[in-house]
Amino acid sequence: MALLIAGCGKSDTAYMQEAKANLKQKNYNNAAEAFKSLVDKYPKSKLAPDALFQLASMYRNNMIKNVSKDESLNYAAEFYGEVADKYPNYSKAPDALFMQGFLFANDLKDYNRAKNSYTLFLQKYPENQLAQSVKEELKYMGVPAEEILKRKGEKPI
Repeated sequence: MALLIAGCGKSDTAYMQEAKANLKQKNYNNAAEAFKSLVDKYPKSKLAPDALFQLASMYRNNMIKNVSKDESLNYAAEFYGEVADKYPNYSKAPDALFMQGFLFANDLKDYNRAKNSYTLFLQKYPENQLAQSVKEELKYMGVPAEEILKRKGEKPI
């Protein structure tokens, strides 16, 4: 059942359909606007967490025009964090929290924020399939790839 706010004009489902149609046509900025409108106008919709996750993914992949790569990655990390924080029961909430930490550590080199995200991940989802990866990320955070291989006894390619 689609939600509709009086005076709003579009339902949550209509925003989602608009966003997906724009994605398919590679109109990424319009897709992002529709996802954002869905989340802003219908934060309690069952579609909101998926819209927010999609929005984060678009920014992670630098798909939005006129946004620098660093700015885009920061937006992605922020949106992934919102998914995990506002929608903890959403099936992709653990993935979102992992991605937030991953972006902070590997793309933005913000190791303090990465450590916070990863630590929260391990507190919330200790049995998740990504928990081992999180532990590895924490162990080797900031260490160059060649050094990691040396420590593991492997030869660089």
